[in-house]
Amino acid sequence: MGLDLYIIKDGKSLRCGYTTGSCATAAAKAAVKMFEKQEKIKYIDIDTPAGVGLKLEVHNPTIKNDYVSCSIIKDAGDDPDNTDGIEIYAEVRKRDDEKIIIDGGQGIGRIKRKGLFGEIGEAAINPAPRQMIEKEVKKISSNGYDILIYAPQGEIIGKKTYNSYIGIEGGISIIGTKGIVYPMSEEALLKTIYMEVDMLKEKHGDENIVLVPGNYGEKIAESLNIKGPVVKVSNFLGDALLYVYNKGFKSITLIGHIGKFAKLSIGVFNTHSKNCDSRMEAFIYYLAFMKAPISLLEKINSTTTAEEGLNICIEEGYGQIVKHMENGAESRIRRYLKDEDYKVNVIIYSMERGVDIC
Repeated sequence: MGLDLYIIKDGKSLRCGYTTGSCATAAAKAAVKMFEKQEKIKYIDIDTPAGVGLKLEVHNPTIKNDYVSCSIIKDAGDDPDNTDGIEIYAEVRKRDDEKIIIDGGQGIGRIKRKGLFGEIGEAAINPAPRQMIEKEVKKISSNGYDILIYAPQGEIIGKKTYNSYIGIEGGISIIGTKGIVYPMSEEALLKTIYMEVDMLKEKHGDENIVLVPGNYGEKIAESLNIKGPVVKVSNFLGDALLYVYNKGFKSITLIGHIGKFAKLSIGVFNTHSKNCDSRMEAFIYYLAFMKAPISLLEKINSTTTAEEGLNICIEEGYGQIVKHMENGAESRIRRYLKDEDYKVNVIIYSMERGVDIC
């Protein structure tokens, strides 16, 4: 059953969904209930840490003498989630004691690096879902159970997620601290960035780290042979900078397109257009300090893209504006981190001209 819960995001009404953790919990609880009663059920109710109750449809019930299994279909609501529609299964087998033992099977990733939410080799089932499963199962039975969570499509879908970047291989993760998927969650994106930073520090040390908004910046870092692991941070430059700095990295290199880093050069640390579109204002700011004529400022003010503005600057003999922007971004980052001696290097590129702009 689809969740009838909505949030307003950027003026739009978006439907919420439920996490893989909630799916695993519901499947485990339903399987235990069917084991205890030795009869199939169509729906199962669970509570989530978010305080939202869920009534979920039970699929593929199988009842045998020594085990019961069933699945719950993940519904991500209006969130663009790669795991939307995946079937999360639980297979339960009764124990001789009262313990609840949870493990992952087919399609559930395994932890391959230190610093995550479990030990190396364990199934990628986060603490919150583990707690949810145990709590909900104990509501209906005092018996102990071995609970195996699996997802036949998990290995294929896992390759479309960030798991490989953060040290999880072989499938999806069973996640969700609240049990509810809130569409376009910035919190989830930031957690992914933080986890990747943690893993890269563990693997490569704390010398230099390279932050890029997207794939193209990563390619430029490789072409320039810049030392240090690369992390894609999307628009979350400020959050990423603070996290990396406080993790103890000795220096940071940032590589980004003129459109995003023009904003950074005047102190914008979340570069999403919904928050701030100050690209042309940044051009005008630096041109003014370069004593450009008012006619050029007016010309720039009438443009609509950073690439167009850059081309005009170069044609008018003000190509050095990029260097001024890079220096300005570095200065503002140091102020943002409250460390005027910190080593920061900002590199701005153009899609038309690459990094060799001037």
